Amino acid sequence: MELAYVCEWEKRPKSTHCPSIPLVCSWSCRNLVAFSTDLKNDDDEKDVSHMIHIIDTEHPWDVYSINSGHTEVISCLEWDQSGSRLLSADGDGQIKCWSMSDHLVNSWESVLSSSVDGDPIVALSWLHNGVKLALHVEMSGSTNFGEKFSRVKFSPSLTLFGGKPMEGWLAVTVSGLVTVSLLKPGGALLTASESLCRLRGRVALADIAFTGGGNIVVAATDGSSSSPVQFYKVVVSVVSEKCRIDTELLPSLFLRCTTDPLRREKYPAVTHLKFLTRENSEQVLLCASNQSGSIVECWSLRKEGLPVNNIFQHRSPVVGEKQPTILKWRILTTTNDLERVSAVALPKLPISISNTDLKVASDTKFCPGLGLALAFHDGSIQILHRLSLHTMGVFYGSSSSAQRPGDESTIKRQRTSGPALHFKALQFSWTSLALAGVDNHGKLHMLRVSPSMGQVLEMNTTLRHLLFLLEYCMVTGYDWWDVLLHVQPSMVHNLVEKLHEEYMRQNQALQQVSKNHTHRSSVIRLQMSHHVRFTCDFHAKLLLIAISATLKSLLRPHVLNTPDKSPGDRLTEICAKNTDTDIDKVMINLKTEEFVLDGPPLQSLQQLIQWVGDFVLYLLANLPNQGSMVRPGFGFMRDGASLGMLREMLVMIRIWGLLKPGCLPTFTATSDSQDNLQLLFRLLTKLWLCSRDDGPPQDPDESLIDECCLLPSQLLVPSMDWLPVNDGVIVKLQGKHPLRLQFGKASSLPGAGTTVPLEVFTRSPGSQKMDNLRCVHMGVCPTEESKACTRCGCVTMLRSPNKTNAMKQWEQRWIKNCLCGGLWRRIPPTLS
Repeated sequence: MELAYVCEWEKRPKSTHCPSIPLVCSWSCRNLVAFSTDLKNDDDEKDVSHMIHIIDTEHPWDVYSINSGHTEVISCLEWDQSGSRLLSADGDGQIKCWSMSDHLVNSWESVLSSSVDGDPIVALSWLHNGVKLALHVEMSGSTNFGEKFSRVKFSPSLTLFGGKPMEGWLAVTVSGLVTVSLLKPGGALLTASESLCRLRGRVALADIAFTGGGNIVVAATDGSSSSPVQFYKVVVSVVSEKCRIDTELLPSLFLRCTTDPLRREKYPAVTHLKFLTRENSEQVLLCASNQSGSIVECWSLRKEGLPVNNIFQHRSPVVGEKQPTILKWRILTTTNDLERVSAVALPKLPISISNTDLKVASDTKFCPGLGLALAFHDGSIQILHRLSLHTMGVFYGSSSSAQRPGDESTIKRQRTSGPALHFKALQFSWTSLALAGVDNHGKLHMLRVSPSMGQVLEMNTTLRHLLFLLEYCMVTGYDWWDVLLHVQPSMVHNLVEKLHEEYMRQNQALQQVSKNHTHRSSVIRLQMSHHVRFTCDFHAKLLLIAISATLKSLLRPHVLNTPDKSPGDRLTEICAKNTDTDIDKVMINLKTEEFVLDGPPLQSLQQLIQWVGDFVLYLLANLPNQGSMVRPGFGFMRDGASLGMLREMLVMIRIWGLLKPGCLPTFTATSDSQDNLQLLFRLLTKLWLCSRDDGPPQDPDESLIDECCLLPSQLLVPSMDWLPVNDGVIVKLQGKHPLRLQFGKASSLPGAGTTVPLEVFTRSPGSQKMDNLRCVHMGVCPTEESKACTRCGCVTMLRSPNKTNAMKQWEQRWIKNCLCGGLWRRIPPTLS
């Protein structure tokens, strides 16, 4: 476990960001981290703003700070399962729901709220949507994703008509109330509150978990270790358009340390209460503390036989009668005396804990999802096994006295410099390979957590672990940024090849859902040499696939009783079989009536058609330079599938050009009589024949290279507008030294192995800015607001300038995410 980067606040003249009490932090599945601080006015101590800060882990300095409007300290932050909405709750009973404005990670607004006036919130959770996966480490070598990641039968907390899960949230207050807010399909909010039990008492700590049957379990304690930890079943329903809450008392427990005569009064307060996982209400973690130390206990709920009195044992047994059973909490394990615990983080990775999976995980040293993190007041962090509580890894903070036990000067400095730096909030990422912590000075720390917890592994085993987690992200759609933290440059080539092999083994439907190429482009970005070229190639391939699917979707069968194959599939089949270099001869074999479209859709898509034509011309003109691996487009020279796709689109464009000449791509040619599309198709077909998938790859012959050498003298070769070089932090984290960053100031640190950029990537200040999705120029100084992808750096206009339905449909595909799957962030016009 090691520090990746630290991001701190800039000291302002009249205000200071200081951590709240309690300080809360939450990490979403899209790698957005939210945490709270109090912004204090140095001139007026009563002037305090309760702030929520949201960062993207790839650009941690680009913080979006919200003046939450909460009147008391924020006590809870909770992301929903999609990572696009955030709940916040405070000490006055106010709950607010925040969502992205225009799907931008740095633009948020409060859309809904509920309140329990004057009753502080101690626990908060979204209702469960019924989706639960299990990772089977035993099956990590299987070729079938369905065997590696199985869907677990799990019921939503509440369902609408047809079984659709109903959205909403549940909160527990300090006075023992449980309040539920349900989001109706029309957008209205349905709210109800109920006591956890008849005799309401103070609730200092609480946590919420869910059962497979759709019930909710709440654990609560009054904060005293001598009092029982109570558990309640909560059932939510809608009756006559009103929310109804039913509660039931479940078996409770007393901490083991209070029954031990030696520790009965040593740890008077319960400081942390957590279910081990959100979907497991049968295992709970408890931490009891005093001023200088803590002890942690892990308990499990088990079904045990109820002993029968001797009077009833002598009677004759009834056929089919079973021994009565009772649910009872049993302690699994407990730690020795520890340093005082300041924060707890539990793993989110839903790893299967069956005996077989645990044995395989132990044998292969696969640790993600098996460890929980404890932060201590001396600045250190320990990773403990979630079942046995034995130590798996340790991180010593910069102020931790445990780092250098014999250094007396360190101890003296701690005594004179006030409280040691320690973490007040801690959160695991969704694959448990990173920890985000906020310390008592308000700084954000990002830590790598090794998949093997520092144990030495063979390269193949390490690759298999990372591949397993990347596949999990492919299946779930979660962001894989924290996995890339552990990919070293020497691993990139093998990891990309293995990921592609596993992807190609899946069925066609799963291949379309899993965004394999987006993962490959992210991994390849870590290649220290030429990573910019690889990123541009994969972005171009994603754009090519998207344009091909859009153009083919315009085709319609001319009769309703068509065979199984769609017009697009027939086009692909015919173009694959027909190796003729004459585009008109290939076109004759098609049913041209399927390509008849109205003029407006074709004309509105001309900018995408133009990009296809320019890209084909660029590839062919650069074929003589195919030995230059650092130039963008090199990856397409031997990619038979992509070349075939370009060939199909040229055929479609040829047919549409006969119907609507205005939709054709325009080229600057030296001869007016030259058929440009015919020329490009002929050369592209020759190149495609050299790299077809059904035959051995061949080098382009000399005649093809000679013709491509003449292309620049026949057609003006366009300068392709490639992606801007991404300024994210992931490439800069390959070294062992942590980065020191500052909120509000973009990092100017060079990436490891950075080389001088090629001329194709450099842009002069007076050059045209490009909309990378709409394939249009925005001008030298764009006045339109723009947004950029947090992952690949793709830039596009925030507002649509188009009015035609065909182009609006294209834009709607990328309204939430970029081509690569990354999120959007608003950027100033000068950065476009």
